[in-house]
Parts: sequence; structure tokens; C-alpha cells
Amino acid sequence: MKLRPPALPLITVDPYFSVWSMADRLTDKAVCHWTGKPNTINGTAVIDGTAYRFLGEGEAPAMKQLSVEVEAFSTTVRMEAAGVVLTLFFLTPLLPDDYEHLTRPVSYLKISAAASDGRPHRVSVSIRASEELCLNEKGQMPVKTEEFTLENGAPAAKMGSAGQPVLARSGDDIRIDWGYFCLAVKGVGAAVCTETGEMSWLCASADLSENSALFTFSYDDIESIVYFGDRLKSWWNRDGKTIETAICEAYADFEEMAVRCAAFSDRLFRDAVRAGGEKYAEILLLACRQILAAHKLVLDRDGEILYISKECFSNGCAATVDVSYPSIPFFLLYNPELVKGMMRPIFRYAAGGVWPFDFAPHDVGQYPLLNGQVYGWARMDLEVQMPVEESGNILLMMAAVCAAEKDASFAVQHLDTLRQWARYLLEKGADPDNQLCTDDFAGHLAHNCNLSLKAIMGIAGLSRILAMLGQEEESARYLAAAREMAANWLKTAANGDGSYRLAFDQPDSFSMKYNAVWDKVMGFHLFPAEAIASEFASYRKRINPYGMPLDNRETYTKSDWLVWTATLAAEKEDFEEFVEPLWKAYHYSPSRVPLGDWYQTTTSLQMRFQHRSVQGGLYMKLVDAAGICR
Repeated sequence: MKLRPPALPLITVDPYFSVWSMADRLTDKAVCHWTGKPNTINGTAVIDGTAYRFLGEGEAPAMKQLSVEVEAFSTTVRMEAAGVVLTLFFLTPLLPDDYEHLTRPVSYLKISAAASDGRPHRVSVSIRASEELCLNEKGQMPVKTEEFTLENGAPAAKMGSAGQPVLARSGDDIRIDWGYFCLAVKGVGAAVCTETGEMSWLCASADLSENSALFTFSYDDIESIVYFGDRLKSWWNRDGKTIETAICEAYADFEEMAVRCAAFSDRLFRDAVRAGGEKYAEILLLACRQILAAHKLVLDRDGEILYISKECFSNGCAATVDVSYPSIPFFLLYNPELVKGMMRPIFRYAAGGVWPFDFAPHDVGQYPLLNGQVYGWARMDLEVQMPVEESGNILLMMAAVCAAEKDASFAVQHLDTLRQWARYLLEKGADPDNQLCTDDFAGHLAHNCNLSLKAIMGIAGLSRILAMLGQEEESARYLAAAREMAANWLKTAANGDGSYRLAFDQPDSFSMKYNAVWDKVMGFHLFPAEAIASEFASYRKRINPYGMPLDNRETYTKSDWLVWTATLAAEKEDFEEFVEPLWKAYHYSPSRVPLGDWYQTTTSLQMRFQHRSVQGGLYMKLVDAAGICR
């Protein structure tokens, strides 16, 4: 990989169990939770009696980092010191269509050693993991530790807070403080112990003189989500499976998982290069684990999948519609059922007798507590809602998943709600009033042309669903309405030079018309090809060193919308030209964080957001290339 990751994924399971290196070298800084708070894990190699660091900070001299390779589910780092090369292979097998492995909270680190000077060496390695992994912050409360032996004979240890406040609070910049972190190792001379002092630690070690060692990091959160009062478990422990059993199963299928994950990554890279070029492909590889680790998969009381996103470093909302919406291209490609899992909480909430509006809600709670919308709930009025945004989002999500599966049966049970939200779009969507859209950080905007596009596409989406269900007459009415709205949009949004406005009442303004991508991806054909081409051509003069701004109000942009906009390009070369500045933004950014989706196009500096699932939107070009929604 030529791309220098702004942060390197190491352990990526879910919003609470997500550990990254936020520096050029693994030894430059302590490894962190995705929020940037310490989740200290240190690694030391003893080579012929001398200690060297290969992970984290410390007094021992640092090994020289030779290379880094990031694939979809793995990170491989090679380190060298004293005539020995260590290969560190971090693997979290989050295969999106394999729920057992997608949810199993076990991540691997395989360490192997080879001589670089042709001489024999005595090598051992050790890992130390701090109490920060099971507390919001170190010292928050006392920690209990326990050493044990797995059924496969591997030594292991676990630690957790003494108080165990399971699912006791929600928030954004917080870390888990219940459940148990576990560390285990298999290899020659494998040993595990606990240490206490200013902090508690779990320590594991093994001899590498002749063999590799396989460490596992795992987290048993006991219960994962509160869902309208129900306390839900994840898929992996839904029937009472213990973490000890899960770790043993992980050891048993490590080799298989490594092969399957490599095959997924290779296929993804080839597809992405073919569709959008090598730099685009590298971005997708780096984004993959982040997208998945910003979610939690649980089962409701009826055994149906709920796939809950956390709105990371935005406000911590859970199951946020305008966070799910941009993420779905990844899931349309690799498992559309997970898109249904994103929508189920919204439909449950809207039908529960509490939601007072005739448009779709924004969210269903604050992670991990899903008991109803928290975004602006204290002032349940239009000022803090996103009526056109969220209604259009859900209609498009449903239309896309039905198209991808070639089956609209999921829509049937929610058809009355979908019709209600489509009626709202028919009434309010052609020229939206002073509303927020998903780009709420930019503030309210009346007459938003891009928001109007979303309404048009959402109505067309319902038309597609109805056609799939054989309701041709009703489908035709919605499609005719969408066509009429589109024809009027072309007249009222035009700047007169082939480009189209930010707002209907703002001549000579501009914005990325990312919502129009569905016209191409789903084959609605509501807008003439020449209109899309002339709008896209106008973007070339807007591009800054690190990408095109979202609109004329500011110089910042959004990575997901940038790729959706690039997907409007008729030629691959134009797509690559539009996306290359995004590659540069991540490659050169001084903001050393998991991929930020909101950043400055003039400096590449992050604008608060990081580790968000919306990076699933980067896969939109692959959705278009595959033609799965047409």
C-alpha cells in the first residue's frame, strides 16, 4: 500500500473494542481507542538477551519499522533489530456475510521471527495490556483480574471493572466500563500472568526461536444493547456461549480465517482498481474495518437482526438514519440483510405510538441505549428535525436493498409507513423550507437544491418498490410525480451556465449534487445525461488540493459525498481525477485519526468526525460498476 494511513487499525471489533496506532510507527506513541484515549498495549521482543520495543512506548529501544501493509481485515508490520525481523500480523475477521465471525469479539496477533543476518538467535516476545481496555479511563474504579487455562491448553487471563455497570450509560466520547477483556497466547513456552500497581495489566509471552506465537485479544461485553427496554446480546453469545469457548473456536479456525479474509481483500482490491483505480482501491481497503467496527449486531426478541451504528464523534446517536444512509453501498455489495438491520429500529420506533411526526425520525437513541430519539428531543419541532432528509433516506435505503436482493418482500410490512413519508416528500420536497439536512454542521438552509434531489429520488424509490410488488398503477403515479419534480428542478436550480445551484434562490452558487447518484445507480433516468455531465464538468474548477468543497459556503468537504459525486462521472479517468485529492488528504493529513469523513480541502485537517460508518459510502462506485441496483 502506497497510502500512508492517518491511523493504523490493529483491533477492530465494535465501537467499544477498537484499538489503533495513530502514528507513523508502532513505537512512536501508545496505541489508542478510536477516540484517541489510551488503550495501552505494549509489545517487547527479547533478542539474545536484549529487550526491544515493537509496540507502544517504553524505555527499551524501538525496533526499526520496515514496512506496513493494510488489507481489508488485516494489518501486517515488519520490524527489525539485532539481526532479527519480526512480522506482526493483526487480523480481525469481520466477514460481513458470516455473522459468527462478524460478531465474535476476538482479534488476533500472530508474531513470527526470522534472522536477517543469517545467524541463529534466541527470541521471545511479550504483550502487556492495561486496564484502560476495560474502563472508561484508567483508575475509574478498581479492576479484578483472573488467570485461567483454555480448554485447548492455552494460558489466558481476563480483567474487568469491580463495579460492572452493564449498559448503565450512553454517550459519544466514552469507552466501555463493564464486561471483561481477555488476553491469551499459544506457542512454545506460552505463559500469561497479571500485574498490579498504579495500573492493572495482563501479560502474555512466548518463545519465537523456532515457532511463531498467536495472541488473541477478546472482549466479553455480556450484554450489548438496550432496545426499547430489552437488554440484548450479540449474535455470538445469543445462546449463552462463553468467551472462553469463543476464544478456543478462534484459535481453531485462525488459518481458515486468514485465507478467507485474504481472498475477500484481494477480490475487493481487484474490483476497486477496475472500477476506480489503485488509489481508490487503497482507500477502500483502509476503510473496510472501520465501517464494520462502528456497528454492533444484535438480535431482537423475535430473533431478527438489528445492526446498530454509533455516530462516532458526532453526538453518539444510535441507528441514525443519515449515518446509515451514506454507509449502505458497502453493505449492498456484501450483505444487504445488514441494511434491513439498520432500518428495523427506525420502523419499530415510528410505529410505536411515541413518534409524533408524519416524517421519518433521525435516530433511535444514544449508543448503546435505544429507547427513542435523543437528537433534539427536548425541542420536538421542525427546527431540530430533518424531515425531508430522513424520509428520503429511508425510502432510498429500502428501494436500494430491495433492488440489490431482487426481492421487495421486506418492504411489504412497512408499506403504509413508506407511503406516509413519500406523501410528505411530495408535499414538502420539491422546494424544502428552512430545514437541516445530513450536513447539519453547515446549519439550516431553505430551498436546498440537493435536498430537493433527495426527495425526488426517494419518491422514485417508492415507485420502484411498488413496481417490484406488482402495484403498477400506484408505481406509475409516483414515478410521474418524480419526473415532474425533476423537470421543474432543472429549470429552477439552473445557474444558466450548465451548473446548478446550492439553493433555488441563490444564483451562481454551487454544491455537490451527491443525491443525484441514485438516478444513475438505480437507473431512474429522471435527469438528462447532458445535465449531469454539464454539472459534473463545472466541478473541475472547484477542486482544491484535497478535494472539492461541499458547497460554496465553506472549504470543507465530506469524503462519502465526494465519492458519490465522483460516481456521476461518465468516464473512469474523470472519477480518478476527482478522487485522487481524497487519497492525498488521507496520505498527507496531520490529523492522525481513523479516517475522518469531514475535513478541510485546503489543509486536509480533520473537522471533528472520525471512525464513522459513513465511510461505507466510499464503495458507491463499486455499487454502480456492479449494476446491482438497476
